[in-house]
Amino acid sequence: MKLATLRDGSRDGRLVLVNKALTRCTEAAHIAPTLQAALDTWDEVAPKLATLAESLEHDAVPSMRFHEHDALSPLPRAYQWADGSAYVNHVELVRKARGAEMPPSFWTDPLMYQGGSDSFLAPRDPIRMADEAWGIDMEGEIAVITGDVPMGASREEAAAAIRLVMLVNDVSLRGLIPAELGKGFGFFQSKPSSAFSPVAVTPDELGDAWDGAKLSLPLSVDLNGEAFGRAEAGIDMTFDFPTLIAHAAKTRPLGAGAVIGSGTVSNKLDGGPGKPVAEGGVGYSCIAEIRMIETIETGTAKTPFMRFGDTVRIEMQDRDGHSIFGAIEQTVEKHD
Repeated sequence: MKLATLRDGSRDGRLVLVNKALTRCTEAAHIAPTLQAALDTWDEVAPKLATLAESLEHDAVPSMRFHEHDALSPLPRAYQWADGSAYVNHVELVRKARGAEMPPSFWTDPLMYQGGSDSFLAPRDPIRMADEAWGIDMEGEIAVITGDVPMGASREEAAAAIRLVMLVNDVSLRGLIPAELGKGFGFFQSKPSSAFSPVAVTPDELGDAWDGAKLSLPLSVDLNGEAFGRAEAGIDMTFDFPTLIAHAAKTRPLGAGAVIGSGTVSNKLDGGPGKPVAEGGVGYSCIAEIRMIETIETGTAKTPFMRFGDTVRIEMQDRDGHSIFGAIEQTVEKHD
């Protein structure tokens, strides 16, 4: 089933079920008023939501037109947002561009940071920033929402806790990152509010593209209407979602509604860094990556970060060309 949260003037919106074509939706408040409420009682409400979703597909319940512009992020705020770096190719390029060695542990122990989860952007909200010099970048990612995960969970327990899958634009301010990391205390100002896809889906909606641990489809990232990235999410994923969840739960339990991100989807090409889509490659899911490759190859980064007026669109289609999660589409605006 596919779930979305519509604007209703409240912080947490109201839960609706969306049909497979993303064209119609039906109210689910009589089952659970919000997605968080549904996740809190998932074992009880999931069968009821599934029955309602089936009725929606057969036009057997009242429905209305589903407009992605009316959707908030599926969880407009969450108790937990932890973003991994599952595609180690991305990390390797970042470090290589600045002349840093890659510690061997990066291939065996996931990187993860705890992001701000009190104010996620809606998928069509603008990205408002005060200064272009902050190095405004998008990061196209996959994320899962979990149920309750016990501390010290095994990989199998972590896999069983995955409830929903969605897309992410993990906005990053590249110009602020070096100074923050230099303090040795992690990201904060350099990681503003993220945005998630209009719809979150249960894993069964993904068919054989979901193997219980990762999603094997291309992630489309367009910048100003041009293809920027088409990286395969199922390739070069060093750490799958159960591994990331178990890592996050090593020393603490995760509450229902925890959001775990994959990090920037990134592919190698013939053992080396990727190529732009225009040159026959699969491109990139963030601007920083092409700048890293430019730096490695020429000594200078040429592609600018996002500027006021630039628009990014992040979407994933199934093998028949149908949008699965709807689109994140955001324009950078100046914040006064």
